Amino acid sequence: MKRISNIPQGYKNGPLGIIPEEWKTVCFEDIAHIDKDSLTAKTPVDYEFDYVSLSDVDSEDFKIETTRQAFKTAPSRARRIVNKGDILLSTVRPNLQGFSIIKNDVKNLIASTGFAVLTAKTCDNRYLFQYLFCSLMSRQFYQLLVGSNYPAINSSDVRKLKIPLPPLPEQQKIAEILSVWDEAIEKQTQLIAQLETRKCGLMQQLLTEKVRAKGYENTRWERKSLSQCMEYTPREVPKPESSFFALGVRSHGKGIFYKNNFDPEDLAMNILYEVKENDFVVNITFAWEHAVAIANAKDDGGLVSHRFPTYTFKTKAANPIFFKYYILQKRFKHELELISPGGAGRNRVMSKKDLLNIVVLIPKVDEQLAIAGILSKADLEINLTKQKLATLKEQKKGLMQQLLTGKKRVKI
Repeated sequence: MKRISNIPQGYKNGPLGIIPEEWKTVCFEDIAHIDKDSLTAKTPVDYEFDYVSLSDVDSEDFKIETTRQAFKTAPSRARRIVNKGDILLSTVRPNLQGFSIIKNDVKNLIASTGFAVLTAKTCDNRYLFQYLFCSLMSRQFYQLLVGSNYPAINSSDVRKLKIPLPPLPEQQKIAEILSVWDEAIEKQTQLIAQLETRKCGLMQQLLTEKVRAKGYENTRWERKSLSQCMEYTPREVPKPESSFFALGVRSHGKGIFYKNNFDPEDLAMNILYEVKENDFVVNITFAWEHAVAIANAKDDGGLVSHRFPTYTFKTKAANPIFFKYYILQKRFKHELELISPGGAGRNRVMSKKDLLNIVVLIPKVDEQLAIAGILSKADLEINLTKQKLATLKEQKKGLMQQLLTGKKRVKI
């Protein structure tokens, strides 16, 4: 154990660092049962249960989904018996924090052997659960991880994981304080989901002429080819000699991503192309998978290869902000599939010529601007709500660092 000088009065140096004098550092096996009960070979073959695997745990809101299984056909990994109050600790890639606490009554719930099931004995289960997400826990996981593709910790190592433990009343108070932030985070997460659902509904209505922007109820939408709305605008630049800002386009309408400090040695080609704000950018290799986007201000000046042609909008016919939403429609994806012949993956290359022949049904520019304003306002509300969520998470993270190490004490 590393010696630490200048220990504050009322504190001591423990295996995990400085903690209050009345706290103790214990192993998980001292305060909780690890995999207390499991199914055995004697389990009746017709025994049915709800099965939870690693992919079923959502580390964002700590909720799980299950599938119904019968023992005779269940995966061989279905073994751990789970009860109300138990904690599921993912032993595979625990650094991703795929943990959950069972808050409600459950019956016949079985977890994969990819989990350790923790049943509190002499501690508050909520305190133990909160501790799994703190930095002291992350460091222990990092030291124990084995494997590369799916790094994991051994089940036996779970028993030896260490936790600084205050007296039970203090554990309970700390858990209550952190649960207040959990509730606020959950409410904010639900609000984001509601706002995103509302935005999807607005897009479905406004971009299909089912609902009209105010003041445009009596105007008609027109069918135009994309060649009437945009034009191919390649901006050739020589490949930089030093690292540069490169861009890519995600599939499934997920937008542009960044490759900062991209090494020019990783590219065989000598010519690249510059992206400007408001460009329509498409990945011709994965256009069929909806790899399209409208560049924003942050993307301006980024470089792409010839596989990412850029198009500028003809402002008298088309508005880029309107098209930012319009290109996300399923029917636009369908059009991209039609002009991307071939099998799957890299064999399906989109025809740049055919792209400009796609026909779209759109309003005049002034109504496009009105629709873009409505949807942009919805996006702004979502982004502000996400910022508040991020703030709550940072506040909780700071509280955990203070409360779960005893740096900040609670009043009992």
